[in-house]
Amino acid sequence: MLNISILNPIEHPHWDELLLTADRATFFHTTAWARVLSDSYGYKPLYFAAIDNGKLAGLIPVMEIESFFTGKRGVSLPFTDFCSPVADNMGVFQGLLDAVREHGRKSGWKGIEFRGGSDYFGEEPTSAEHYTHTLALDSDEGKVFAAFKSNTRRNIRRAGVEGVEVQLLNSREALADFYRLNCITRRDHGLPPQPWNFFQKIFDHIIAARKGFVALVFHQGKPVAGAVFFYFRDEGVYKYGASDKDHQHLRANNLIMWEAMRWCCRNGIRTFSFGRTEPENEGLLQFKRGWGAQESRVAYYRLSLRENTFSAARNGTRSSYPVFKILPIPVLRLAGRILYRHVG
Repeated sequence: MLNISILNPIEHPHWDELLLTADRATFFHTTAWARVLSDSYGYKPLYFAAIDNGKLAGLIPVMEIESFFTGKRGVSLPFTDFCSPVADNMGVFQGLLDAVREHGRKSGWKGIEFRGGSDYFGEEPTSAEHYTHTLALDSDEGKVFAAFKSNTRRNIRRAGVEGVEVQLLNSREALADFYRLNCITRRDHGLPPQPWNFFQKIFDHIIAARKGFVALVFHQGKPVAGAVFFYFRDEGVYKYGASDKDHQHLRANNLIMWEAMRWCCRNGIRTFSFGRTEPENEGLLQFKRGWGAQESRVAYYRLSLRENTFSAARNGTRSSYPVFKILPIPVLRLAGRILYRHVG
């Protein structure tokens, strides 16, 4: 009989070691990411786990969100590009899903959102779909470089000629430099930035713990682009990027990706994830396709507990709001502090 427990990975003394027993567990299943989400926004971690003889046979990680704007619900997981359920077989998955359903009903959730899991949800309608890109790495950096498209290789070389310098850093000051660029980039995209407190928690639980790093590109001594990377086991993840559009001609984003990949190659990382991309973002898709990565789709699912059905309705959020493009950054930061914990 399947034994399912509801665990809090923050309180579990050996959670990340347990994850190593499950082949499909990723960085986003780890304690560090759970701490970031819980500490930043007050979400309650509810990780539905099936453990068999010391092995993690199945897992659906959930954060409970309570909001007077968006209601009480479960999300697996908020602010996460993809976080597929982990299960040895369909029987284990179904048992976990039933446990999540039952808990959600008892707790008064409107519904549950899953970010990934098409192998398990089959023909259920999706609430959203995104592209993902995953690149196989190798200890031979030259072999990895040679697999890039010619335009990508050319842009990397051009950045070197332009005299830009990439530094891979683990300091709070580096993350603050990235955050300044991130605020500018988010305004350009018509969105408020995540609150600084969220990035402080990323520093505390991920970067300071050497589970990720900040990459900054400097030109004439000034940061002009930056990115944040995470890693777990043998997988590296590109999570956040930002740049000053006045310096786009330097091709800093190409160089920053390549230097992060080189670090991964030298440190035993064998796959590199570019995160998710919205289908309508043609510019970003073209950039990511230039690295020769494998392109896939990740599906999101929304289970209504009131109707006990999966809904194809989109969640109503937009990718850009023109008003945010004209607001001062301090106002945008305030909007981010107010809004993000509700949208999850």
